[in-house]
Amino acid sequence: QTILCFPRSLEYSQKNAVLIPVAALGIGGILVYWMRSRHKIKTIEMGDGWWGSGERPLKGKEDESIRPFKIETSDKEIEDLHRRLEQARYAQPLEGAAFDYGFNSNYLQKVVAYWRNQFDWRKQVEVLNKYPHFHTTIEGIDIHFIHVKPSYVPHGRAVQPLLMVHGWPGSFYEFYKIIPLLTEPARHGLNEGDVVFEVICPSIPGYGFSEAPHQKGFDTTATARIFHKLMNRLGFKEYYLQGGDWGSRITTNMAQMLPQSVKGLHLNIVFLGSRSLRKVLSVMIGAYIPWLVGFTREDARLMYPFIQKNIYSVLQESGYLHIQATKPDTAGCGLNDSPVGLAAYILEKFSTWTDKSFLHKGDGGLESKYTLDELLTNVMIYWVTASIVSSMRYYKENLSKDPGLSIDARVGVHVPTGIAAFPQEILHTPRVWAKDMFSNIVTYSYMPRGGHFAAFEEPRLLAEDIIHFVRKVEKL
Repeated sequence: QTILCFPRSLEYSQKNAVLIPVAALGIGGILVYWMRSRHKIKTIEMGDGWWGSGERPLKGKEDESIRPFKIETSDKEIEDLHRRLEQARYAQPLEGAAFDYGFNSNYLQKVVAYWRNQFDWRKQVEVLNKYPHFHTTIEGIDIHFIHVKPSYVPHGRAVQPLLMVHGWPGSFYEFYKIIPLLTEPARHGLNEGDVVFEVICPSIPGYGFSEAPHQKGFDTTATARIFHKLMNRLGFKEYYLQGGDWGSRITTNMAQMLPQSVKGLHLNIVFLGSRSLRKVLSVMIGAYIPWLVGFTREDARLMYPFIQKNIYSVLQESGYLHIQATKPDTAGCGLNDSPVGLAAYILEKFSTWTDKSFLHKGDGGLESKYTLDELLTNVMIYWVTASIVSSMRYYKENLSKDPGLSIDARVGVHVPTGIAAFPQEILHTPRVWAKDMFSNIVTYSYMPRGGHFAAFEEPRLLAEDIIHFVRKVEKL
């Protein structure tokens, strides 16, 4: 019996000799995978989409051509505008009211008189066309963008592709003053030409000359995917990103989606979706001992008194947001029909978002930072394209759900990041809070002046900070 059992025991021992290493390898593989997955960078799934009219075609490849585009106008378009301006009705403002009830109608009449009698839309169309414009079709809709290359590149210098994204109620036109500073920095005394850019400024779909999405659900992650496809179509594998307002969230999503393609991310406003007890405690403690919670003196100056600057002020300035995030088509139909209403609605933001103190000025301080030609050109981009409603819908698509529960709120940003904190910005995010989401902050600059529309208002300051940031990233 012992002799009979011996071959069996030998067979079992041989099986064990094979099974034990295999099991060890399996367990070891699982452990290695687990260790690697712990350190794997989470990203937003790129996915795909269709925003054209009707069902996505089952067959046929999308036209990927880059088509030159030119902004045009006509006598009929200008005559219709003039007729509407002439027939406008105005409400009498309250005595002593400046911009604290909204756009002061006395000053509005002066703006409209200039618009009707002195503003030259044909001339401004020529200004808009001074940079090359293009259209290309992505995910069923036509995407508009300008692409400006440097006229001269010093020998041995690499040109850095830079995608700049606007917000609401701005447009690609916001970047017209900063583009020459970035594409020809040496000519404008910004550096010795060691950092030179070619600049791509797209219009967010539904804004300006980009076609509006025909389907519901078009949010910043869909925009991020489309802009990645745009940059890839232009032949770029790696590029820098810059954004403010919606552009900040779009470019942040781009960094979360394809970090391997993003050399660096520069923002002039930071939005944080997450809320935490630690932040609440830091606000309470920071009022008395700011350094204990990581706030600088400048942070404390920009954040306190907290209730006034971060709750009351935001409530006072965010009525538009609640309308646009709920029923954009209702308010939008009036703005789409009246150029005077459209101008009041848009230009009021260029007043109080540029400087909060402009609320108390009869002219909203508008002409202290911009010219009426500049302001009305931006309004005209919304008017001639009839894009105010589709631009307002972007709020509903992005804010109809709790931002703290969105996918981008749960994914960090690991690409090199630069932050320019302008003192008159709507909200201030201290570096210690920004680090919760942006793990690789290369530069964080307290800007000496300026507000929400940084590229439009303080192009030189913003250009200097972008160049400073990129110079540091290139040396990493």
